[in-house]
Amino acid sequence: MAGLPEYLQPLNPEQLAAVTHEGRSLLILAGAGSGKTRVITTKIAWLIREKKYEPESILAVTFTNKAAREMAERARAIESRCERTMIRTFHSFGAWFLRRNAAALSLRSDFAIYDDDDQATLVKAMEGDGQLRDAQTLARAISRAKDKAMAPDHPELEREFTERAFRRRYAEYEKRLRATGNVDFGDLILLPARALEADEALRRRFRQRFRVILVDEYQDTNVAQYELLRALAGPDTYVCVVGDDDQSIYRFRGAEIRNILSFPETFPGTEVVRLTRNYRSHQAILDVAGSVVSKNSGRLGKDLVAVKEGGPKPTVAVLADADEEAPYCSRVAERRARAGGSWADVAILYRNNAQSLAFEKFFARRGIPYRIVGSVRFYEREEVKDVLAWLQLASNPRDEVAFRRVVNKPSRGIGDTSLDCIVEAAVDTTGDLVAAAEAARESLKSAKTRNGVAAFVAMARGFAELLGSGSPDAAPDADPFDPAGDSPRLDPSLPKLSVVVERIAKDSGLVEYHKAQDAVAATQKVANIDELINAATDWPANREGLAAFLETIELDRRMANADEASDAVTLITMHNTKGLEFPCVIVTGLEQGLFPREDDSGDDLEEQRRLFYVAATRAKDELHLVCCRRRLYRGRPMENPPSIFLGEIGKGLYETVGGALHAGAAATGPWKPGLAVYHDDHGSGFVTAVKPAGEAGVVVSVRFETGRVLQFFPKYTSKLEIFGKNH
Repeated sequence: MAGLPEYLQPLNPEQLAAVTHEGRSLLILAGAGSGKTRVITTKIAWLIREKKYEPESILAVTFTNKAAREMAERARAIESRCERTMIRTFHSFGAWFLRRNAAALSLRSDFAIYDDDDQATLVKAMEGDGQLRDAQTLARAISRAKDKAMAPDHPELEREFTERAFRRRYAEYEKRLRATGNVDFGDLILLPARALEADEALRRRFRQRFRVILVDEYQDTNVAQYELLRALAGPDTYVCVVGDDDQSIYRFRGAEIRNILSFPETFPGTEVVRLTRNYRSHQAILDVAGSVVSKNSGRLGKDLVAVKEGGPKPTVAVLADADEEAPYCSRVAERRARAGGSWADVAILYRNNAQSLAFEKFFARRGIPYRIVGSVRFYEREEVKDVLAWLQLASNPRDEVAFRRVVNKPSRGIGDTSLDCIVEAAVDTTGDLVAAAEAARESLKSAKTRNGVAAFVAMARGFAELLGSGSPDAAPDADPFDPAGDSPRLDPSLPKLSVVVERIAKDSGLVEYHKAQDAVAATQKVANIDELINAATDWPANREGLAAFLETIELDRRMANADEASDAVTLITMHNTKGLEFPCVIVTGLEQGLFPREDDSGDDLEEQRRLFYVAATRAKDELHLVCCRRRLYRGRPMENPPSIFLGEIGKGLYETVGGALHAGAAATGPWKPGLAVYHDDHGSGFVTAVKPAGEAGVVVSVRFETGRVLQFFPKYTSKLEIFGKNH
C-alpha cells in the first residue's frame, strides 16, 4: 500500500478501514484469528499521530490485566506517546474513577476492595448463625445482581433472583458494606455508572476528558458495563467497540450478547467493519465452524476466509463407547509427535472438567505427558477428595486425615476442640476414630455436637457395612484377583463399587453440600462426583475392590505428577480456550445430552453453538471431532445420539473415522408438531417443532408436562414414542 505510513502498511484492507474510520461510532466485528489486537492498538496510535488526539483523551478498556498490558505494549511500540493513554481493565478503570471521586460518593479514597471471601464474611456476620456456605451463595447472588445493574429496589429483582428474602437481605448487605466505607467488585462498575447518571457536572467533566472510548471483547460485557459505557459516552464522543458476536460464551458469568447485537441501535449512525480474513486456520476448519454457528438467529453474520492455503479436512470420529475416546486421542497425539511435531501441538477440549479423568488416567499409564489448563487435576478437586475421604475412612477407620476432612462436612456442630479430644482418645486406645467418636459422644457438653457426632458415627458404620463385614487384612477364601493379577474380579453376584460410591456421596450430604453454590460451580462439582462414580464401575463392592480402586487412584495420581514437562498435551475446557490456538485440536464428547445438554434450547442452545465455534477455531492445522455412542452416567451405560452440531455441519466438509455418523438418508417420518408422545425418562409431552438436521434426519422439540422443553433425534432413540394427536 504505497503512500501509507510504515506502521499502517502491514494491515489488510478491512483492518485499514477499521483503523482509519472517522465518525461517531464504529463496531468492528473481528472474527476468530483476524488480528483484532493489531487493529485496536494501531488505531490508538493512528488517532494520536494522524488525528492529533491528546493521548490522555483516549480511554481503552478490556477484560484482563494481561490483555491490557499487551495492548499498552503494542501501542507504545508504534507510538511512544501511547504510554499516556489510559488502557485499563473495566474494574481497574472503575477503581481509578472511585478514588478520584471518593468524597462525592461518601467513600474514603483509600477504600478497600472486598473480594469473594470478604463478601461472604460480611454476609455471614450480617446473617448471624448462618453457615459459611449459605453466606457464599448469597454473596454470589448479590454479585450477579450488580452485574445486571440491579439495586435492592429494582422492580424485577425478585423475578431474576429466587433466593429467600433476597431483596431485604441484599439491602441489608449494602447497608453493612456502605458502613465499612469499602466496596466490592460489583461496585467498581455499578457505582461509577450510577454516579455519572445522577450527577450532570460529573458526567460533563468526564465526557470532556475522554473524547475517544475503545472497548475490547465487547461481546463479553455485562449490563452494568454497558450502562457505564453509555454514561461515559456523550454526543461528541467517538466510541469504537471490537468484538465477535459468534464468540460470546460467558452468559453464565453475566455477559449479555444483546450489547453487541444492538450496538448500532444504541449508537445511531454506527458503521460496521467486518474483519473476516483469518490468519490462524485452514479454510476447511473455518467452514466446519461457520456451518454450525450460522444456524444461530441471534448474530450479525460474517463468513471467515482463510489466508493459509491447503490443509486436511476435519475428522469426525464415531466411537462405540467412551472407553475408546482416550485411546483414540492418544493415537492422534502420537501420530503428530512421530511426524515431527510435539506433544504441545495437541489440545484436547471437553465441555466439563469431569471429562478430563479418562485422559488423565490413560495418558499417565501410556507415558504421554499432559498438562491441565484452568483447573486442578481430577483427583485433587475438593469434591472428589471429599468422597474419597469417606471411602478411605470406610476402608480404614484409623485414617485421621480422612476423618478430619469429612467429620464436620457438611457442618454437624463438631468444633475443633471436640475433634481434637476424639482424635486423642483414639490415639490412646485402638486408633479407631469412629469408635472413639462414639465413646466420646456422651461427654460432649453441647446437645448439637452430641447429635452431630451420633449422625456421623451412624453414617460411618453404615458405609463400612456396605462393603461387607470382616477385616480388610483378612485373607479371602479364594483369590479375588484375575489371572493377570491386575484387579479384583467383578463378581456378578456383587453390586459394582460405583453403587456404593454413589450411595456414600448422596447419604453423606456431600452432593447437596456442593450443590449449594452458584449454579456453574455446582454443576461442575456434581459432574466430577458423577465421574468418580463412573470410575468405580470396574471394581466389586467389597473391601478388596475398594482397596484396589484406591490403590489405582494413588498410582494414577503419582504417575501424573511425576513429570510436569513443558512439552505436553493440553487438557482444557472449551471455555478456557478463548484466545488460545493449537496446531491440532480434538473436541471430545460431541453427544446429545453432553454437548449440548438435553435441556439447552433457545438462547442457551445458541450459546452452545458459539462455544462449538470457539472450540473449532482454536485449530490451526488439524481439527478432530469425537462422539461416542455410549457413555457411563453414574456407573450406568447410556446410549446417546451424536450432537446436533454434527448434524448441522455441511455435507462433504469432513471425513468420518470409525462408525457411521448417520444411519442413512434423512426422513421426517411421522414426526409433526402437535403429536402426543411419551419418553421413558421424562414422561408425557407433545411435539412443539420438527426441524431438519441434515443427514441425521430431524430434530424433534418436545414440551413435557414438567414444563421442560427437550430436543431429540428420533433416529437415535427408542425411548420417545408417539401416542397420537395432542388435544
